Amino acid sequence: MTKSRRVMAVIVAALLIAAMILPGLVVKAEAAEGERTGEAGRVATKVTIESKDNKTLQYKPGESQKWTLVITNKTGRDLSNLSVSPDMGGENADAWPFKTDYQKYEQKIGTLPKEDGKNKIEISFDFVQRDDAGTRRYAIPFSVYEGDSDEPIATHKLYVNTTEKPQADNSQNQGDNGNGGGSGSGSADGDAMTASVGNDEPAVYSGGGSGSGGSSSDGSVPRVIVTGFDTNPAEVHAGSDFTLTIHLKNTSKKTKVQNMLFELEAPTEGTDEQTSAPAFLPTSGSNSIYLDGIKADGTADISITLNAKADLLQKPYSINLSMKYEDSQATQIDSSSSISIPVKQDARFEFSEFEISPQTIEVGGEANVMCSLYNLGRIKLYNAKARFEGNGIKKQEIFIGNVEAGATGSIDAMLEGEKVTNGNSKITMTLSYEDESGNISETTKDFELEVTEAVDDSDMYMNTDGDVEAGSGGFPVVPVVVVIAIIVGAVAAVVFVKKKKKKQMLNEEEELLDELDRSSEDEREQP
Repeated sequence: MTKSRRVMAVIVAALLIAAMILPGLVVKAEAAEGERTGEAGRVATKVTIESKDNKTLQYKPGESQKWTLVITNKTGRDLSNLSVSPDMGGENADAWPFKTDYQKYEQKIGTLPKEDGKNKIEISFDFVQRDDAGTRRYAIPFSVYEGDSDEPIATHKLYVNTTEKPQADNSQNQGDNGNGGGSGSGSADGDAMTASVGNDEPAVYSGGGSGSGGSSSDGSVPRVIVTGFDTNPAEVHAGSDFTLTIHLKNTSKKTKVQNMLFELEAPTEGTDEQTSAPAFLPTSGSNSIYLDGIKADGTADISITLNAKADLLQKPYSINLSMKYEDSQATQIDSSSSISIPVKQDARFEFSEFEISPQTIEVGGEANVMCSLYNLGRIKLYNAKARFEGNGIKKQEIFIGNVEAGATGSIDAMLEGEKVTNGNSKITMTLSYEDESGNISETTKDFELEVTEAVDDSDMYMNTDGDVEAGSGGFPVVPVVVVIAIIVGAVAAVVFVKKKKKKQMLNEEEELLDELDRSSEDEREQP
């Protein structure tokens, strides 16, 4: 076979192989295209997103403007559970010209029929231009999602023009890039709270199937704010129950709010895992409160009974109040606020036993009274004083000073007798102290003390004329006389005893002699 024939044979073989493979590739390509276009009806190009009236909106710095979009179903089947969201640029903040009050903007659509004339729906978003957006044209991708799928069934870019902020206004609203104070919903009611779902969960701007975007007919979102609160009793003491009443107001002038759910969350107190617990616990066991609704520009109150933890320090404690409610179009709105409740701790202290020396004094004499003050509570006692009053003594006050929680204060007073009492008389010690607010409190403790008449030693010994017998030069005559009398008495007693003993001995001798004489006579008379 020549070389040319071999080349020709290779070419023919290649053509035959290509002819065999090509039909299979065509079939696969058609199948893939069918899947891409969605034989089930999920055709990306058959769900369209357009700006109403095909207009490119012109925004100004700080201006809130409603952006109305038209969603059209051209798939030939009914679509349900749709949602529309703009692409906010992710990490590229320059791709998003609006202030960001929510982590995600989303409009919910119930059902979008396939029938002509009913296959369109209008939805709206309210955006506020950032001050630093500048004068330029932005392309904002909007996507349509079906169900819970993260993959859009359609994405279209829409354009918006922004305007640079006038130079004269550069001093106002600085730093409002991405976290501006304007509401993402374009609220005209002067929002008092930042919308949130919780402490960690991001807020979501969501709208209903009516295309209202969570707004009332005038484009505003109804806001519920806390205007104040009351507690009963007025002072909340640690370890006690109290009723908290919160005053609410619907700031919207036109829209009623309804189906309201409130949840209270108190801070956790205590370093020990075994004893740590929220500062306030509901006595009913639930921290949720339900309210039917509040009319437009109306007010309402909610109440709950709470118990303050017994070991709380004396200071204000913050309670977070989360709110979930719906507007007149059943669009859910989340918000939160906080209130601060001051907690009081009752003073707790004890006294030691009184040490009184002496317990009986004369008029003009003094007694030393001492005791200790033990501060057993959790608050500091300021400017503590002890005042002593009673029948028979002069009023006395001493300053103790500040006594820290868990510390001991000393009370040491000298009480002077003023007049005679009939036996023991009650003496009252009054302790006064101040709290952190300067309020004065008092408590008392009693003891007994006797005051007697003062005795003058010179009155005990008088001369015959009734005059005081005093030695010359103040010599202590009376004690000397007493000592001499005692000595004389002792000497006389000794002399008397000796004389008596001597007489007794003489009598015994005489009797012995008489006995001897009688014995001698008897011997002589015998023959």
